[in-house]
Amino acid sequence: MKKRYLLAPGPTPVPEAALLAMAQPIIHHRTPQFSEIFKETAELLKYVFQTGEDVLILAASGTGAMEGSIVNLYSPGDEVIVINGGKFGERWVKISEAYGLKVHWLKVEWGKAVNPADVKKLLDENPKVRGVLVQASETSTTAAHPIKELAAITKDRDCLLIVDGITAVGVFDVPMDAWGVDVLVSGSQKAFMLPPGLAFAALSQKAWKFQETAKCPKFYFDFKKERKNLKDNTTAYTPAVSLIIGLNTALKMIKEDGLENTFKRHDRLARATRAAGAALGLKPLAPEAPSNAATGVFVPEGVDGGKLVKYLRDEMGVTMAGGQDHLKGKILRIAHLGYVDTFDIITSIAAIEMALVKFGHKVELGKAVGAAQQVLLEGYK
Repeated sequence: MKKRYLLAPGPTPVPEAALLAMAQPIIHHRTPQFSEIFKETAELLKYVFQTGEDVLILAASGTGAMEGSIVNLYSPGDEVIVINGGKFGERWVKISEAYGLKVHWLKVEWGKAVNPADVKKLLDENPKVRGVLVQASETSTTAAHPIKELAAITKDRDCLLIVDGITAVGVFDVPMDAWGVDVLVSGSQKAFMLPPGLAFAALSQKAWKFQETAKCPKFYFDFKKERKNLKDNTTAYTPAVSLIIGLNTALKMIKEDGLENTFKRHDRLARATRAAGAALGLKPLAPEAPSNAATGVFVPEGVDGGKLVKYLRDEMGVTMAGGQDHLKGKILRIAHLGYVDTFDIITSIAAIEMALVKFGHKVELGKAVGAAQQVLLEGYK
């Protein structure tokens, strides 16, 4: 028998309570019973997004919310800046170019955070730019970008700050209204502790004004239509009924813990994982701006990262993530977001120690686990 542990940055583990809620007999989506659940869920989403604005619920992956943000707010030929510091920064570029937008690339070294001064300079040099597109947490590099500072730069311009918060919302503080974020999107399979299949998008009043003049073609991802239906406690098209019922349960769990405690837990798990990496002598991927969603470390010299990830998953039952593009085979990404706690982290660190021994790397067994435990003790009275 082999027990499985999921510590990849999406999908993430699903709580038993949410699984049981989703296992209930399906109900029809155009009924008062479902509308009541939907209404409550939409309000709970506002709590997690820290906004008074509507949070749209789409049957899609997070990429659907990203695409929807482009087609609902822009017209072909509009200019945007994309902060491209990883695979998901590249995705902003690809979506924008697919709809005929002119993209100003602001390339950032993988593992680094963008310098807000560079964004301001590019905006000053290109006054026609109408959007800055960025990840709050670049999952592929485990780096976090300075969203508060970027929001201050775009706030008084005819320009929207559009933030991919797919591995940020519910992980660390991204208060949409307080900071002045114009669009914040996320997805169900991260900190929301659900299977993939739901995307979320919240727009500021400033963003909704952009929507009035946008001419990009759209049908399914029509935010105006979704907003209208949201007022009637439903969706424009068939919703993912079971996922929304599960979301209702997961959001209640988050609210019961409280956002502050949720953020503290993620911070503690992240610091413990980084401490373990340091104890193993593993170089961090994002030392200057690490995200609390996942920790990236370079594997030791002579160890094939791809084979290491496969061994951890197939032989030890612990699923983590490797690297992409030029980082393929070179890094290991350990997630600590969503339904993850102290002993998930201890399991993951112990597995890494044991796997490295199997791969011939000299490891003092228990040293990294002990380093993590010192941090994790903070969570106990």
